[in-house]
Amino acid sequence: MNEVSQDELLFVPLGGAGEIGMNLNLFAYGEPDDHDWLMVDLGVTFNDGSLPGVDLILPDPAFIEERRDRLLAIVLTHAHEDHLGAVPYLWPRLRCPVYATPFTATILKRKLAEVDLLDEVEINVVPLNGRFSIGPFDLELITLTHSIPEPNGIALRTPLGTVLHTGDWKFDPDPVVGPTADEDALRRLGDEGVLAIVCDSTNVFSAGDSGSEGDLLESLTEAIGECSGKVAVACFATNVARLETIAKAARANGRDVVTAGRSLRRIEAASRENGYLEDVAAFIDEGDAGFLPDDKTLVICTGSQGEPRAALSRIAFEDHPNVTLGDGDTVIFSSRVIPGNEAAIGRLQNQLIRLGVDVVTWREKRVHVSGHPARDELARMYQLARPKIAVPVHGELRHMCAHADLAKECQVEQAVVAENGSVVRLALGEAGVVDHVPSGRLSLEGSRLVPVESEILKSRKRTMWNGFAVLTVVVDREGTLISRPKISSTGLFESEHDPSCQRALDEAEAAVERLGSLEARDDDRTAEAVRLAVRRYFRDSLGKRAVTTVHVVRIP
Repeated sequence: MNEVSQDELLFVPLGGAGEIGMNLNLFAYGEPDDHDWLMVDLGVTFNDGSLPGVDLILPDPAFIEERRDRLLAIVLTHAHEDHLGAVPYLWPRLRCPVYATPFTATILKRKLAEVDLLDEVEINVVPLNGRFSIGPFDLELITLTHSIPEPNGIALRTPLGTVLHTGDWKFDPDPVVGPTADEDALRRLGDEGVLAIVCDSTNVFSAGDSGSEGDLLESLTEAIGECSGKVAVACFATNVARLETIAKAARANGRDVVTAGRSLRRIEAASRENGYLEDVAAFIDEGDAGFLPDDKTLVICTGSQGEPRAALSRIAFEDHPNVTLGDGDTVIFSSRVIPGNEAAIGRLQNQLIRLGVDVVTWREKRVHVSGHPARDELARMYQLARPKIAVPVHGELRHMCAHADLAKECQVEQAVVAENGSVVRLALGEAGVVDHVPSGRLSLEGSRLVPVESEILKSRKRTMWNGFAVLTVVVDREGTLISRPKISSTGLFESEHDPSCQRALDEAEAAVERLGSLEARDDDRTAEAVRLAVRRYFRDSLGKRAVTTVHVVRIP
């Protein structure tokens, strides 16, 4: 009697489901507890200001790290930071081959070189529309369009059915850089039969379509033509099509193009290495910007999201070594606002206006189109691929739920909404969330990775909001104070002469004097008594739960 196969096909997101950014997607095939695993994308997100001292936040790969002997590969859909930015930091925990198209591979190699991993990571370069096998997965790259060269959907064929993982995409009839989306391949895939689609939800609330990159040339040319002084255009460095559009609009207005920001120079080099920007003259280095007349200058800047270390923020706060802006100059924000960045962008724009700079955004003029599909494009994707199951990703929960409703309107049999850590069974049996696995976030804290919920960051946040104090208490063998306690603090007093500071020291003295003879001879009990007394004073008098530490120095 033949045994019935118990193989199953699973989808497990550890990042990018229930949020926009920080993508980490896992597919599993095989018998329960004996799966082969494939990872699609491994990205980062950026600190929204809630974690002091942290720039990058990464998905916690602990679940798949425990199974890395069965992790076959990482396949990258494209080169945006939220899809590959975590590879240099997390690959040492995973140690598996990486697959990417040429432009994406070039970007990744530069990142790996910065952390001395270039010679360790096996990078397999796959051509556009390439087809290859990894274990039980037969993969085909499907060319789509997005705000970066070489965005790919991935058709993952397995014995239990085909899954279309879209990555980030749109349908752009004139993408400026690269070919249009391969709708014929999507239609053929639909004819063949698609079990499930894992699909971008970012713009599900936007009606119509997202607009074409090609349509921006005329509007950007017009917007730049209305400016008299220097013009700076802020955009995402990886939007190579936008770089080309801006350069052409600048040339039409007799302006030379300067790039400000290290990531822009990297992207330009990677683009030219892979045959992009061929019709665009080399950009001028920011060090030479001062030699150009104001009305002949256009500066492309990083920092459209208000990032404090990016070029535009440094220019706005007059901290940039080469580029300045002031009265009569204009900054055009050729980008969307990523949810969570509104406050940072507002601060940046206010500072620019304070300098006398005119600020232009998509609200005033057509200076940006999104790289993600609006509702009509999503409906078109469902018409082409005709999946039985829809699994929305790359969105907050509200985006994914709205996307699930849209999928059902498009006659999809099932829609599964699953946040990070959900185990989604796609086959065999009815699709749905069947389990949950650990998922979380890591922060790049200096040169190390620590959990976002670690005591290191919790203490830092407490210190940031409540201040901290370190007291030194000097006593003799019997526990009698030899001198008045000393205090060092941050965020609590104007100076050591502050009356509140002196009262805190009074509380420390009183706490020592209240100790019994046995407690007074014990350093730990003395320290704890002083700590509690001083903390109580901070809470009752200052309204602060300050982080308080006490050192006892005992003189024989």
